[in-house]
Amino acid sequence: MPMAPESVISTLRNPSQLSWVNLPRTLMLAYQSFGVVYGDLCTSPLYVYKSTFIGKLQDHRNEDAIFGAFSLIFWTLTLIPLLKYVFILLSADDNGEGGTFALYSLLCRHAKFGLLPNQQAADEELSAYKYGPSRQGQSSLPLKRFLEKHKKLRTALLIVVLLGASMVIGDGVITPAISVLSSVSGLQYTAHKLTHSEVLLLACVILVGLFALQHYGTRRVAFIFAPIVITWLITIFAIGLYNTIHWNPKIVRALSPYYIIKFFRETGREGWISLGGILLCITGTEAMFADLGHFTAFSIRLAFAFVVYPCLVVQYMGQAAYLSRNISSIPNSFYDSIPDAVFWPVFVIATLAAIVGSQAIITATFSIVKQCHALGCFPRVKVVHTSKNIYGQIYIPEINWILMIITISITIGFQDTTLIGNAYGLACMTVMFITTCLMSLVLVFVWQSSILLVAAFLLFFGLIEGLYLSSAIMKVHQGGWISFVLAFIFLVIMFVWHYGTRKKYNFDLHNKVPLRWLLGLGPSLGIVRVPGIGLVYSELATGVPAIFSHFVTNLPAFHTVLVFVCVKSVPVPYVSPEERFLVGRVCPRPYRMYRCIVRYGYKDIQRDDGNFENQLIQSIAEFIQMESVEPTLSSSDSTPFDGRMAVISTRSIQSSPFLSVSEQEDFEEIDSIQSSKSITLQSLRSSYDDEQPQMKRSHVRFQLPPNPGMDSSVREELLELIQAKEAGLAYIMGHSYVKARRSSSFVKKLVIDIGYSFLRKNCRGPAVALNIPHISLIEVGMTYYV
Repeated sequence: MPMAPESVISTLRNPSQLSWVNLPRTLMLAYQSFGVVYGDLCTSPLYVYKSTFIGKLQDHRNEDAIFGAFSLIFWTLTLIPLLKYVFILLSADDNGEGGTFALYSLLCRHAKFGLLPNQQAADEELSAYKYGPSRQGQSSLPLKRFLEKHKKLRTALLIVVLLGASMVIGDGVITPAISVLSSVSGLQYTAHKLTHSEVLLLACVILVGLFALQHYGTRRVAFIFAPIVITWLITIFAIGLYNTIHWNPKIVRALSPYYIIKFFRETGREGWISLGGILLCITGTEAMFADLGHFTAFSIRLAFAFVVYPCLVVQYMGQAAYLSRNISSIPNSFYDSIPDAVFWPVFVIATLAAIVGSQAIITATFSIVKQCHALGCFPRVKVVHTSKNIYGQIYIPEINWILMIITISITIGFQDTTLIGNAYGLACMTVMFITTCLMSLVLVFVWQSSILLVAAFLLFFGLIEGLYLSSAIMKVHQGGWISFVLAFIFLVIMFVWHYGTRKKYNFDLHNKVPLRWLLGLGPSLGIVRVPGIGLVYSELATGVPAIFSHFVTNLPAFHTVLVFVCVKSVPVPYVSPEERFLVGRVCPRPYRMYRCIVRYGYKDIQRDDGNFENQLIQSIAEFIQMESVEPTLSSSDSTPFDGRMAVISTRSIQSSPFLSVSEQEDFEEIDSIQSSKSITLQSLRSSYDDEQPQMKRSHVRFQLPPNPGMDSSVREELLELIQAKEAGLAYIMGHSYVKARRSSSFVKKLVIDIGYSFLRKNCRGPAVALNIPHISLIEVGMTYYV
C-alpha cells in the first residue's frame, strides 16, 4: 500500500492543510488515494447483482425488482459511504489518523477507558495526547465516571474494538478470494470457455503469486496502482452510461426511494434477506477512514465525491438497465453487460483492479496486526520494513503465509463468489456497525455533542446498518459462518495474549524490589561493580523489577552504571523523537542508577538503525547536565528519587557544550566488548558479526570537552558514564515462565497454562523484537504464578 513519507505525513496532520490554498498537493494526494483506498470498493460491481438475486428472490426476477435493487444500491452508497464516512467520520481523526484504533485511542485519552499497563501522568503531556477538544461537557460527566469506574465495561469496550480488528483481518482473507475469483470468472462465458476447475486453478495461481510477492513491498509497483483504478473507474463509467442509454434510460427513475418501498412490498421477507447481497456495494468503504493517516480528509472527500461515487452509481445504473431487458444474465451480469468489442480489455483491467484491491487490504491487515500488538493484544511477530523512503510500509511474514493458506482454502472450499460474498458482507457490515457505536461514544466524550444529536446519529445509522447486518446474519449457514470462525479465532488469540500480558505485568507490579532495600545496601549495592553499562529491560515504568534482585542474589556482581529500560506504547498514533525518551534517577547520584522510558505510539515503527544505545547514553548525559541546573530535578530528602523524570529530545546524535560526539564506521572494532581483555570474547563477537553483516553499525564515541564552569560532581558522573559506555553494554532481560496458581479456576488454567504459554512459545522472543544482540544478552529465569 503506497504511503506518503514521514515528513509529508507530519505536515499533513496540520488541520490547515485541508484548505483550498493547498489544492495542488491535495489533488496529488487524491490521485494517490485511488490506488490505496478505493481498489476494493470499486471492484464491487463484479458481484453485487449476482449475490442479490439468489435464493427465493429468483422468483422476483422482473423489471420492478431490478429497479428496486438499483434504488437500494444508490441510497446505500449515498447514506453510508457518502454521508456517514465522507461528511462525518473523516472528521473524527486522531492526529490525522483514522480507523477503529484511532477512535479507541481518542476515547482512552478523553475518558480514561484504556487498559494499557504502565501508563503515567507524563504521557498526558505529549503534544499528540492533547489533540482534540480540551473542554469537558457537564452532560457526559456522569456516564464518563460510570464507565471509568467499572473495569468490566472497559474490558467489554476493548473486546468490541478487537472484534472489529478481527473482522478486518478476516477481510484480508476474504477480499482476495472474492475479488480475484470474480474477475477471472468471466472466462467461463467467453467464446473459448474455460471449465470451472480451470478458472479455479487460475484464481489460485494469481493468489499464490499475490502473496508470494508481498515481501518485496508495493513500492516498486505502487506508481501504477492509481492509474489502474482510475482506468477501471473510467471504463465502468463508460460502460454504465452506454448500457443506460442503449438498454433502458427509464432506469433513472429508480433514483427515487419510491422504488425501494415498492421492492419490499413485492418481495417481502426475501427482499430483506437480499440486503445481504446489496451491502456488497459498500464493502471496502472502511478503507476511506482506516487509511486517513496517509492522506488528508479533504483529498479523500474530493476523490470519492467527484470521481468514485458518480462512476459507481452510473455503473450500477447501467447494469440495472441491461438486466431489466436481459433478466437471464443476472448470474453473470457484469461481463454479459460489456459490449463484445471491449470484453478482453475490460477483463484485463478488471483482473488488475481486483489485484490492487486485494493488495490494499492485505497491507492494511499487516498494519492492523501491528497496531494490535502495540495495544498489547497480539503476540510478537516479525515486522519487515519494505521501503526506506515510504513510512509505514511493512510486511509480516507469518501473517502473510497464514492469510495465503486460509485464502486459498476458502477459494477451493467454496468455489462460489456468492457464498464467499455472504461471508464478506457479514465481516464488512460488522466493522461498520462497530465503527458507528464507537463514533457515538466519540460524539459524547470527545466532541461533547448533545445527547439528542448523538441519539439521532446512532439511531439513524445504527438502524440502517443493523438492518443490513441482520440480513447478513441470516446467511451464516450459506458461507457467512466463515467470518465468525475467523473472527473468533483471532479474537481468542488477541484476548488470551492481552489477558496473560496483563497478569504478568500485575505480578511484576506487586513484586517490585522496595527502594528502601536498595538504599540500605549503599552505593555499591553490596556487590561488585564491574566496568560497563547494564541495561535491565522491564515493563515497569516505576520501581525496580524482581529480576534485578533475582540476578544480584545469584550473581553478586553488576555494572558500574545501571539503567532500567521500559519500552512501552501510549494511546497516540505517533510520538515525536523530541518526546520519546523519559529519563530519571532510581537512587541518589552515587548509585549511578537511572531509568529510561521509551515511548511509542500505536502506529510508530521501531527501526533497528543502531542508534538506540547511543541515543540512550546521550539522553542520560543530557539529564545529568539538566539536573544540575533544574531545581525541580535535583535531589532532596523530602521527595522520592524514583518518579522524577525529564523529557529528553533524541532526534539525532550530535555534540553539545558538555558532550562531544565523533562517529566512524565500525569495521575494525566492536564497541560493546572492545575493551575486554578476553581474546575469546573478541573472537566470538567477530565471528558473530561476520555471520550477520547487516548488524554492523557505526561506532559513536563520546568525549568530555574542556569546560571549566562545569560542576565537579557532574563532570565526574559524565566521565564515569563515558568510560562505562566504552567498556561495553550488557542487556539483562527476564526469561519468564508464566503459570496459573494452583488455586486458579479451570478456565484460567486453560487460558494461562495452555493458551498463553502456547502463544509465548511460538511467537518472537522479546529480545528479538527489541533488536537486542544475542552476544550481549543475559537472561534471568523466573517463574510467574499469576
